[in-house]
Amino acid sequence: MTAQTLEKTAIRRRALPLPLLAGAGFVVFWSSGFIGARWGTEYSSAFDLLAWRYLVAGSIAAIVLLVRRPRLSRKDLVTQAVMAFLCQFVYLGLVFVGIDHGITAGVTALIGSLQPILIATVAGPLLGERVTGRQWIGLFLGVAGVGLVVADDLTAGNAALFLIPVGGLFGLVIGTIFERRRKPTVGLLTALCLQTLVSAVLFVSVTAVTGQLTVPRDPAFYGAVLWLVVLATGGGWGLYLVNLRLSGATRISSLLYLVPPTTMLFAFLLFHETIGVLATLGIVVCAAAVVLIRLRDQHRTS
Repeated sequence: MTAQTLEKTAIRRRALPLPLLAGAGFVVFWSSGFIGARWGTEYSSAFDLLAWRYLVAGSIAAIVLLVRRPRLSRKDLVTQAVMAFLCQFVYLGLVFVGIDHGITAGVTALIGSLQPILIATVAGPLLGERVTGRQWIGLFLGVAGVGLVVADDLTAGNAALFLIPVGGLFGLVIGTIFERRRKPTVGLLTALCLQTLVSAVLFVSVTAVTGQLTVPRDPAFYGAVLWLVVLATGGGWGLYLVNLRLSGATRISSLLYLVPPTTMLFAFLLFHETIGVLATLGIVVCAAAVVLIRLRDQHRTS
């Protein structure tokens, strides 16, 4: 074995944990958004919370862009603006409004878990991502696992309210497919900053025009804002873009099956909510589903 071959092998071995670490980080940080939404909407409206979140995050993004001064084409700007509208303004706006109107984080996560099925259905014809039989089994198994996790949350209520996070889900699905079709060339940090800045303009403008923009007095509200800026925007959305480019639309979507169980663990630690037998079983089923869906990726990488 030549020195060049040994060097290539060593590089592959060092790179092997990257998809695993990026995927695990994404699940943890994405789950934190549900906790932050529950926390912050106790003190203000959903759009007021999102306006403050993106006012802070957008200010940081603007500074980063001014320092980096990336070269951007018109196509880059349009792509990132559309991504911001679909994946952040539409998705987050409707998810937070749903939680603000009493839909539990568990049920919202259950609705979000339908994204992998929707992505996989169109990934083949639109994105050229082949979905194997084993991965289809994993996709449906994941839905079953999430159903077990949030079974206790499926209480009677106004069915029309559930259309709110469903609308947000479709925004995220369309945005994910759009990104894969456009194949943006800008760096991940630049993409995140551009989307955050556009989202800040959208959320602050809509919140101000509708008379929802306030200056809450409770310090806990601003704790929730910082939680969302650091963990959900920086960590969650940043790693969503990283995983989207590393693994493709179907496999990054499959990680959403792990979000409801992880959210429940956060809720147990922060709000002392207990985890039942069904939820524990659901966590195991979700983990098995993700292994089935992503096994091909790990084998190909190794």
